[in-house]
Parts: sequence; C-alpha cells; structure tokens
Amino acid sequence: MAAMSTLETPRLLLRRWQIADQEPFATLNGDPETMKFFLQPLNRSESDSLIERYEKHFEEQGFGMWALQSKKTRDLIGATGLLRVTFAAHFTPTVNIGWRLARQHWGNGYATEAAVEALRFGFEKLNLPEIVAFTLPQNTSSRGVMERLGMTHNPNDDFDHPKVPQWHPMVRHVLYRVKNDSNLA
Repeated sequence: MAAMSTLETPRLLLRRWQIADQEPFATLNGDPETMKFFLQPLNRSESDSLIERYEKHFEEQGFGMWALQSKKTRDLIGATGLLRVTFAAHFTPTVNIGWRLARQHWGNGYATEAAVEALRFGFEKLNLPEIVAFTLPQNTSSRGVMERLGMTHNPNDDFDHPKVPQWHPMVRHVLYRVKNDSNLA
C-alpha cells in the first residue's frame, strides 16, 4: 500500500516528516512537562531517531505517526497517528493511536481533532477492525481525548507495559478500544 502523505482537518495538516521538523520535535520531546508520562525526555539524537522510525513505519505499513502542523501558523505542533504495536500483550496484534503535542498547544482541542482524522483513516482506508490507545492511569488529559474519540476502557484490559521495567512506577497502563463500527465526531 502506498503511504498516505497528508490528511487534513479544519485547523491542521497531518503530514509526513521533513528535516525542518527535527528541531521543534526535539524541543517538544525534551520538555519534561510534555514528557512527564514517559520514562524520560528525549535528547536530540533520540528524537531524530523517533522521526526515522515513524518514517520507516510509513514506508513499511502505508501509515504511521504524522507530523502535526498548524494551518494558521505553519508551525509543527506535535505528532498524531497510527502505529502497529510491536510488543506482545493480551490485545495484540493491533494498531495503536497516539498523539504528542507541544505544551503551548495544549487545551485547544488539537489532539482530538487530529485523532478523529487518524481514526477515520484507519477505519475507512485501512479497514482496521479496532484501534487501541494506552497510557498511564494518571494521564487524565490523554484519557479525556480517548473518551472524546468514543473509546472505551475496561479495567480488565489494563496491563503492565512490557517495555517498562516491572519495578518502575510507570509500568501499569490503561487500555482503551474503539471498534470500526463506532461513530466518529
């Protein structure tokens, strides 16, 4: 399948990554507040490697994490998209939806707006039967986005993330699901 290069919402472009995105994405990934629900902030090299992994996913799967750009300012404000889950768990194999926005863009509805378009793509173009999302229990902002997307949480689905050390306080994750027959906003 050819990789979809651009999706569009009223305020946002979800597009493939460019060299110019590396610096603002590294700034976002290096911000401790933005990364507080991850094991640690990323340095520039780790952030650049993440973009490379996103692009490789596009080439191999035909979809991935898009660079999220404001139509108004043309600035990179984050990332939103779909990725195949690469670890074994009771809910895999599956595709995960995710988002990460620079702190100055929080609270504007961008994550939900972009995620609705990514879900639409996953269901209409990829014919995925289900899409999941997961985060830490205390990440109420992301959980709110998941709920606005019509995703549901069953506590029996919660899991210890296999890529997080078992002793780490961030090991436990909540899982949300949405089926292809859902009505998207």
